[in-house]
Amino acid sequence: MLASIPSPSDGVLHLGPLDIHAYGLMIALGVVAAVWLAGRRMEAAGVGTRDDMSSIAVWAVSAGVLGARLYYIVTDKSLPWKHPDRWIKVWEGGLGIPGGLLAGIVVAMIVAERRGVSPGGLFTAAAPAVPLAQAIGRIGNWWNQELYGRPTTLPWGLEIDDQHLPSSGEYPSGTLFHPTFLYEALWNLGLMALLIVIGKRMKLRPGRLLVIYVLGYAIGRFWIEGLRIDSANAAGGWRLNQWVSVAAAAGALLFLFIDRSRHRNDVAVDDEDDGSDDDRDVETPTDDETPTDAEAIDFADDDPLADESAAAGSDYVAGDE
Repeated sequence: MLASIPSPSDGVLHLGPLDIHAYGLMIALGVVAAVWLAGRRMEAAGVGTRDDMSSIAVWAVSAGVLGARLYYIVTDKSLPWKHPDRWIKVWEGGLGIPGGLLAGIVVAMIVAERRGVSPGGLFTAAAPAVPLAQAIGRIGNWWNQELYGRPTTLPWGLEIDDQHLPSSGEYPSGTLFHPTFLYEALWNLGLMALLIVIGKRMKLRPGRLLVIYVLGYAIGRFWIEGLRIDSANAAGGWRLNQWVSVAAAAGALLFLFIDRSRHRNDVAVDDEDDGSDDDRDVETPTDDETPTDAEAIDFADDDPLADESAAAGSDYVAGDE
């Protein structure tokens, strides 16, 4: 049984003459894993190819990093916008996920449309891949000994060296803290698995799985954010990112409710049409008009979410601020 979780003594990996910042490496590994998973899901669902996913990811990830950094620069309590020399030091930490998600989603939609890929199909395929990337990226906070939670006596408390303790001097050397990086990583992995199961067992309209991701991530981020003790803008007893999480969750719930209400009778209309065929004259197609097996398969393949269930079940192998 764990007595505590040790932290790395250095956030840099020294490989001969190369110094690799572990924070950036974790983000890069997360992106690679996400593109791999999303690409497989796209191909299995007939939405696009892995090349499509890779091309879209180049632009979406770049926009996401810029958006995340901008969010941090504008909203962080340390006022990094006053220090231009800090703006590009991403390896030191400081990526605001809300800004990254917003910028990445918008750019992904634009690039997908230009490549002839259905944005809804893309978002459905990519929804479980986003929390996978976040789970891996969160390990970068462990390497940097940052964004940990309040003190704890739990057996998985996180060790923080004196250099990375809050400058207020409130916490003595040897204090253990909640490993919020681990909580969020595990939450995101669970969310990824849940999204795959939902996509497999529920018939959703294109892109709605990404909305469910936003809802699930916002719920997790809210309670995990409440554990953190790093300096942050706050109001009404909540940190800024808790308010952002509440707004995101409320927006996602409202969208799902309105969307369900607007399409409530879609299935019922289809059922009524099917049941009324007996009272109408039905034109029977001739042999020349009857679709062949091959044509029927092609028609099914044209549906971006034709076999989302099978795609999701077969794709999953093992898987900042």
